[in-house]
Amino acid sequence: MDYKQLAKTYETPLYIYDFNQIKKRYLELKNSFAGRKSLVCYAVKANSNLSLLKLLANLGSGFDCVSFNEVRRAILAGADRYKIIYSGVGKQDSEIKDAINANILMINVESSAELDRIEEIAKSLDKIARISIRVNPNIDPKTHPYISTGLNENKFGVNINEAKKMYIKAKNSQFLNPIGIHFHIGSQLIDIMPVHEAAQIVSNLMRELKALEIDIKFFDIGGGVGIRYKDEKNVDLYEYAQGILSALKGQDETIVCEPGRFIVGESGVLLTKVLYEKVNNDKRFVVVDGAMNDLLRPSLYGAYHEIEALADGLNLSKCDIVGPICESGDFLGKDRDMPELKSGDLLVVKCAGAYGFGMASNYNSRCKAAEVAIEDGKARLIRKREKFEDLVANEIEFIGE
Repeated sequence: MDYKQLAKTYETPLYIYDFNQIKKRYLELKNSFAGRKSLVCYAVKANSNLSLLKLLANLGSGFDCVSFNEVRRAILAGADRYKIIYSGVGKQDSEIKDAINANILMINVESSAELDRIEEIAKSLDKIARISIRVNPNIDPKTHPYISTGLNENKFGVNINEAKKMYIKAKNSQFLNPIGIHFHIGSQLIDIMPVHEAAQIVSNLMRELKALEIDIKFFDIGGGVGIRYKDEKNVDLYEYAQGILSALKGQDETIVCEPGRFIVGESGVLLTKVLYEKVNNDKRFVVVDGAMNDLLRPSLYGAYHEIEALADGLNLSKCDIVGPICESGDFLGKDRDMPELKSGDLLVVKCAGAYGFGMASNYNSRCKAAEVAIEDGKARLIRKREKFEDLVANEIEFIGE
């Protein structure tokens, strides 16, 4: 990939995605469940660019959405409505109404209070809402606490006993149709054993629900399959799928999974340009034009991204790679071995395809980066770089005299 030419054409900071790699990852996961009914629902929150969503929709992907605007993005990109799941702990009444009217596959319910609201809204519309309930199996996913979602201390889902009550209520309602059961224990999972344990717990619950004549058709195992940022071991997809199938023990539900990071994470990079080098006493800093508003993960999680210098310099030494934002927490990497760098040299921040642009902001009134897709060796712009006029467009008429 000619990063120097891409930087010249589109400027920096710049997000670049390998669409061929995204296709490959999607198909690898889909094929791991070959021979069984399955639906891969890409987690839109990982990267919601419309061109990327269209690529996946054309492959037959479904979509896991955590806001109704994400549902709208999926539909706009050409998604099959019957392959869209609407999740999230804080759905507003207007969003629930829109989701029911959109006739998507199902709404994923996170609490008994939410179930009551969905029923009331469905009744007001004289429609039946297809639902799934997110069960919290209280399994430690062994990941960063900020992206753990399956423990009692997390805000997501309901416990087993609460779930049973909710399913019985839904079965007895004229306006609810419980067709799915769901769990998701966390993100960036490298150890797949907790997923298999959770699958067994939720599968046992599903058997109990069937005994109550509650006809579950979709067994949703969530997402969370991790990628290699540094020295993590890649997940064996065959073992991952076989553990899920073993937990189901021959039951015939459609297996739903919700990958995000796995599909797009390693397929994207953030290209950034060196502005200056500086040394404070013995501390070396490389100041670049990319910042925490472009890629928040290092500042938010202390997350590691490999950073490659496109320079022939020698004399490697430790440095912090930092951005222009007025925060001490604005960094892309710390204590990295880098050659001597000069203004204009390029750095490639790897594994930035997931939760990169999607978490970007306009902090310090910085404009968001452009996005480029590489497909079959050709580059195309899939999001224009923001301009100052875009930043103030919704404010300008309210300035006053």
